[in-house]
Amino acid sequence: MAVACAMMALAASLGLFQIIMRFVIEAPAEWTEVLIRFSLIWMVFMGIPAAFRAGAMVSVDVLYRWSPPKLKRVLDWFVSSAALALILIIIWWGWDYAQRGRVQTVIGLENVTMFWAYLALPVGGVFSVIGIIGNLIDPQRLELETAQ
Repeated sequence: MAVACAMMALAASLGLFQIIMRFVIEAPAEWTEVLIRFSLIWMVFMGIPAAFRAGAMVSVDVLYRWSPPKLKRVLDWFVSSAALALILIIIWWGWDYAQRGRVQTVIGLENVTMFWAYLALPVGGVFSVIGIIGNLIDPQRLELETAQ
């Protein structure tokens, strides 16, 4: 979550820098747009594992509330299995995209390849798997307690 917050702070700082450069100094810095995009991608894929760990990503709240205790564990396993299947697909294709992106340079940052943007998918996916398994072993249904 700290990395996700840092990426959001970086995106906001770069956006402010770009506004100052473009409208005050009148010399836009094109490279900031690319870095903002990269940081937002990394922010999302580093924040998803924390949401999975908290049990806040894939949620079937109404069905979970109405279910007896034995069915709740079945629901936990079903939702976790579906989420794991999706994340494993993201890891597989994300790594494939990252490998293919090694030859694709980024406009505005010619020395950087798209590998670094696409790498967020498998890295975030691996951490998401840990979060999903952690939530399956020790469920934290905090959104149910705070729901109005």
